[in-house]
Amino acid sequence: MPTLPSALRARARRNRVLRGLVRRRRASRWLIPWSQLPGHEVPQDLHPPAKRKILLGTDVGGHLNGTVLEAALGAALRMRGHGVDMLLCDGVLPACLECTYVQVEPDRMARSGPQGSLCSYCHRSGTRAVEGLDIRTHVFSALVTPADREEAHRIASAATVQDVSSLELDALRVGEHALAGTLRFFARAELDSSLQELVILRRYVEAAVITVRAAQALLRREKYDVAVFHHGIYVPQGLLGEVCRAEGVRVVNWNPGYRSRTFIFSHHNTYHHTLMDEPTSMWEDQGWDDEREQRVLEYLESRWSGSRDWIYFHREPQHDVEAIEHEVGIDFSARPTIGLLTNVMWDAQLHYPANAFPTMRDWVVQTVGWFAEHPELQLLIRVHPAEITGWLPSKQQVEAEIRREFPDLPENVYVVGPDSQVSTYAAMLQCDSVIIFGTKTGVELTSLGVPVIVAGEAWIRGKGVTRDVTTRESYADILATLPVGQRMSQAETSRARQYAFHFFFRRMIPLEFMEPSGVAIPVYWAAVRDMSQLAPGASVGLDVVCSGIIDGTPFVFPADRVGTYDDAGVV
Repeated sequence: MPTLPSALRARARRNRVLRGLVRRRRASRWLIPWSQLPGHEVPQDLHPPAKRKILLGTDVGGHLNGTVLEAALGAALRMRGHGVDMLLCDGVLPACLECTYVQVEPDRMARSGPQGSLCSYCHRSGTRAVEGLDIRTHVFSALVTPADREEAHRIASAATVQDVSSLELDALRVGEHALAGTLRFFARAELDSSLQELVILRRYVEAAVITVRAAQALLRREKYDVAVFHHGIYVPQGLLGEVCRAEGVRVVNWNPGYRSRTFIFSHHNTYHHTLMDEPTSMWEDQGWDDEREQRVLEYLESRWSGSRDWIYFHREPQHDVEAIEHEVGIDFSARPTIGLLTNVMWDAQLHYPANAFPTMRDWVVQTVGWFAEHPELQLLIRVHPAEITGWLPSKQQVEAEIRREFPDLPENVYVVGPDSQVSTYAAMLQCDSVIIFGTKTGVELTSLGVPVIVAGEAWIRGKGVTRDVTTRESYADILATLPVGQRMSQAETSRARQYAFHFFFRRMIPLEFMEPSGVAIPVYWAAVRDMSQLAPGASVGLDVVCSGIIDGTPFVFPADRVGTYDDAGVV
């Protein structure tokens, strides 16, 4: 499809009217004209009676990375004989997931919210996405009463930065999701209590309360069996999940996987939680052989360049060790090196009861302080490249936070900034061991035999291949045992590779009709050219997803039976 001229894109970033035109054009390019597809005209009497009543909790229609897939899922579920509805905001919420400092300037957001810049396009995108699919849509404005809105405004007006994280409504965590949404808007890990930030935080609290009341009204009236929606955190998706669980409606959340054309689905809650709690029996008994081990090692090697992924952060990574040493100023042979990998500070700021540290920043600062007192070791901090290359550049960066606490960096501490092309993998392989907080790279490093210490909510935690921190005291005890002095045992490395196979090839479910778009938003689109592509039996991955939604079966792709999938197809 043709792309917008670069000059117009540049002007659009600076002009609200042009940004609106770009958004409308974007939606028209990527939404499917379902009624025009071959196979659309199926006689209605051939559909069996609806066996499940399913809600697509899309909510934010303009969030195309969610809308394009959920519309396709709705079509697939209708073809399997189930009733499908979609919930959409129609400009009621004073803040939402679609709002960021890039989309709406903070001054405008504080003054008038998204209504003047995002809402009309957003709602229209959601309704257009399911036109011709026999899917009912419900809108927020028809679900909330004037009393609900007054309540939301009253609660929000009393919210403070200091207390918002503990704010609850009907025992639902409205404050946690409102705070996470506000941090995401500013791309920061913490708020500084400015008036502007407080006003916007209160907008998110108000939106959270409105979402709770709208969701309660809909779910109590319609009695859905299951609700399907992306993310499962932030506003409004996080609140919809809270209400569904309280009302006894089964929840399915999803996010795109790293591998091209794959997605991760989870039952009951966002994958930020479920992948850490997943029983090890899900993958310990999958069977293991040399062929699968080789397949996962080949994929892990491709991760160095991202050649088989649609989510990656290095464009031209530097793998040469001597060049890395020269750029960083480190000598890997001088003394044992311990690696430290950060993640983006603002992303998915949720409460994890098992975390020993309240924030990643707190962990980084304590770690640097410890190494300052242990000159016999050296610490190599690799800041996540997504701080500047991600879709939403971070306004609070790790290196600046380190420099704030340590103006004179300890001589044995080295920082590789987010703009560096140093290969994370090449650098970490030179380390004795690596400490992580929430990064997924722990899955890869353990598969290469590198000892990993998990200080936060990384998904490799609890899999029997890492040293997991439970308290600040236990962290100090673990650090005191460094350096490890050896790689993981063969049995530990084999176990890590089994989990990596499960994580990358079984939990990341291929949907081959979801094609990379070649643009930033949306990352992918539903390249459905005939309704038969969504029919039962047409796609193993889609059958797995639909079965999980309909019957609650595990969202696990049978890679051990049918092979793994990449852009070349199932192999």
